[in-house]
Amino acid sequence: MSTFEFRDAPLDPAALSRTLADPGAGGFASFEGWVRDHHEGRRVTGLDYEAFEELARAEGERIVAAAVERHGVLAARCVHRVGRLAIGELAVWVGAASAHRAEAFAACREIIDEIKHRLPIWKKEHYVEGDSGWVNCERCAEAAHDHRHGHDHAPAGAAAFDYARQMALPEVGSAGQQRLAEAAVVVIGAGGLGCAVLTALAGAGIGTLQVVDDDTVEASNLHRQPLYTVADIGRPKAEAATERLAAYNPRIVLHAHPVRFTAANAAALISAGDLVVDCSDNFAAKFLVNDVAVLTGRPAVLASIHQYEGQLQVVRPDTGGSCLRCLWPEAMRDGLVGNCVEAGVLGPVPAVLGNLQAIEVLKILLDLPGQLRDELLLVDLLGLEQRRLRVPRAAECAGRCTRIGPPVVETSGAELELTLPLATAAAQGYRIIDIREPEECYSDPLGLAGHDAIPMGRLLDGVATLDPGERYLLVCTRGARSLIAARQLRAGGRNNVWSLRGGLLRAQLPGAQPGRS
Repeated sequence: MSTFEFRDAPLDPAALSRTLADPGAGGFASFEGWVRDHHEGRRVTGLDYEAFEELARAEGERIVAAAVERHGVLAARCVHRVGRLAIGELAVWVGAASAHRAEAFAACREIIDEIKHRLPIWKKEHYVEGDSGWVNCERCAEAAHDHRHGHDHAPAGAAAFDYARQMALPEVGSAGQQRLAEAAVVVIGAGGLGCAVLTALAGAGIGTLQVVDDDTVEASNLHRQPLYTVADIGRPKAEAATERLAAYNPRIVLHAHPVRFTAANAAALISAGDLVVDCSDNFAAKFLVNDVAVLTGRPAVLASIHQYEGQLQVVRPDTGGSCLRCLWPEAMRDGLVGNCVEAGVLGPVPAVLGNLQAIEVLKILLDLPGQLRDELLLVDLLGLEQRRLRVPRAAECAGRCTRIGPPVVETSGAELELTLPLATAAAQGYRIIDIREPEECYSDPLGLAGHDAIPMGRLLDGVATLDPGERYLLVCTRGARSLIAARQLRAGGRNNVWSLRGGLLRAQLPGAQPGRS
């Protein structure tokens, strides 16, 4: 005898009770769920039950077995109807037999509660007005959207994803889960922050996630970006992330955008969502996210990390809140503060900040209390401390934001970069300057005689003097800092400075091709 089963014929509660008869049972309890003629103020004429039977049957048997073991009952069983049911018909029966009544009551209550919250069973109610609607047995609001057009359109395995524990929160419930299912969120960056944000939002049941990242997976990403595996190395992050998230929660819609986020496409990308989350690792992208979010009226959740610390800010142009430029009117230059590549990072740091971003997203979409408003949250994970700093809206922005102009298209750094072996550059008369920090130079020596080692900060502060009669080639690990330094020096009138494209990593690749000199 199966402990959980479906039937398409009427149920006989007396006959079902007899299947649990036991001479040692002093207590017996049962639950009977009958079809009623109303629901939430609407008159009901009948209903249909559908189920993903194979999955539901296996999970239902686990639920019954767990209740038997937990409460020490002698036996328990559940039978659920499928198909068309009329008013007054028995839809579900649960019974439990035990030595004492208390255990039987408890087991019976646990079984029906778990059945209603965990199993892929859907109820379609028919109303006197002639229309109908799917009701998800108090569980999965997003599935109701799928079933309005028929169950056969749902992705395989989608019914197995369960939001019951989230929906048990009184602030969420079925209405809140439906709001999440109807929401679309754009995530800029699928790195350390982005992996945490995407996983949390996919798990929460956000209906549509747009993933924007032009980078590819590297081995050095894996310790802090758990959406990827060794097999993903070399793949576009946006594509690998959406593939993994689709397997994790088949009930959501995912779009991969393996493109660079620029002023040319920012408005189109951000307008595809109700809200944007900045998970980028550079100031140019962060200020662009902020500016376009303000101009399009989209809420934005921004975060950044540096070694063991992070900061979080929520921009609410839809409610007249402050923005990133109320704190920093002018965009900060990239390279002045090291990112994860240069400064290093422990994997849990972006995970913590990314999950804080996800919490703020959910608070906005569900209108929960405690939202960050005109504030900057500073988090120190070494000292386990956090501070909230007031960031009032700039006085001159009353009524509308005046600190943001039209997005400026990024200029190319091609005229500042050279692509050639270091030995060739030295032979052609370039003075090589290694602008990495001393510890970087010590752990990974340049291996070239006659070069200078001047940290970027000292070089830009003017401590080192550059001879106007010489040509200088700046070198760092990946070419990002050296390009920034070259731009800064050129802006100061030193036109005899270039950057090594791709940095030392590219220069050391086998088969690297020389470029112009």
